[in-house]
Amino acid sequence: MRIAMLTHSVNPRGGVVHALQLAESLQAMGQDVTLFAPDARGKGLFRPAACHFQPVPGPAQCGDVAGMVRQRIDDYLRCFAQRDMGRFDICHAQDSISANALATLAERGVIGGYVRTVHHLDQFDDARLHAWQERGYREADLVLCVSRTWQDILLREHGVRSALVSNGVDTLRYTAEPGPRDQALRHALGLTGAPLLLAVGGVEPRKNTLGILQAFVRLRRVYPQAQLVIAGGASVLDHAHYQQAFQAELEAAALPADAVRILGQVADADMPSLFRCADVLVFPSLREGFGLVVLEAMASGVPVVVSRIAPFTEYLDGDCCAWVDPTDPASVAAGIAHALDPAARPSLIAAGREVCARFAWQRSARRHAGLYADFISCPPLAASFQEEHHA
Repeated sequence: MRIAMLTHSVNPRGGVVHALQLAESLQAMGQDVTLFAPDARGKGLFRPAACHFQPVPGPAQCGDVAGMVRQRIDDYLRCFAQRDMGRFDICHAQDSISANALATLAERGVIGGYVRTVHHLDQFDDARLHAWQERGYREADLVLCVSRTWQDILLREHGVRSALVSNGVDTLRYTAEPGPRDQALRHALGLTGAPLLLAVGGVEPRKNTLGILQAFVRLRRVYPQAQLVIAGGASVLDHAHYQQAFQAELEAAALPADAVRILGQVADADMPSLFRCADVLVFPSLREGFGLVVLEAMASGVPVVVSRIAPFTEYLDGDCCAWVDPTDPASVAAGIAHALDPAARPSLIAAGREVCARFAWQRSARRHAGLYADFISCPPLAASFQEEHHA
């Protein structure tokens, strides 16, 4: 099959990582996959791709978030105009931006339809952003979800049926075995804490970074040498107000200068080492599509602190992580303390490794290939097809 896989960024956000890993796994199966991603700054994908890669150029400055989304949709359409999109057997959007571009191609008759994966839905005050998000999945011929949680939300709240697909983790890349880069990275990034707490996703509301900071302040009373390291955060959304509130609370806490380190985007090649440097992954999100970094941390032999909410409760077993109430900093602090307890850590690490064994990108690719084949055999898909695959 000739497959066009589309995502919204060249930065390593969860949906982008999913798109890349899935594209590479499909390519390894013998499919012909081209990954498309907006690349306004021309810096390329966050790591080399083991499939074809097509950057989508466009202006770097686009005004507000809605202006940026409109611009990226137009960028996609200009890119499509220079390629024979009709030659692809499958056009698969992993986000709202690329889905809107594909919806326009379908309206114009350039493609016969498209597939859309919904990782999660955002809440927008701007009516334009809401409309684009809704159009992206409502006009899709086949909707996929990476969790039953969002599959159920789409059906219950929006009347949209979807097929369930899985996420994965590369257990050859993310491993507990020490690597030659580990100590050098620890020194280069100033990772001096004992214990070292890692949060991934940057400073933004959905990741509950303020709650993490509040829990960390409590934990420092017991672990005065503890360090909180925050990695990632290359989002297309504007989190400036939340980041200002985080900075104000950090200053009010009067912690030592090196107690909290905000790293920003870390080189992809360094992520396995960064996980191994950590004593705990702190991930008490308020809303997630899945939470890929949980699997990456577990595969790296790092205990995980997660919210006792779906979708985490959907794929994590009762004893493989430290469960917390994400709205209660005291609960998050207690969860971190449990993950640091020498009596609890071995069983948490072992159970996490068992969870990872259930998630392979090859399995996800086989599931997608089957759905693609059905899609091709009877385009455009009727609602009955989606109902058949809902379970």
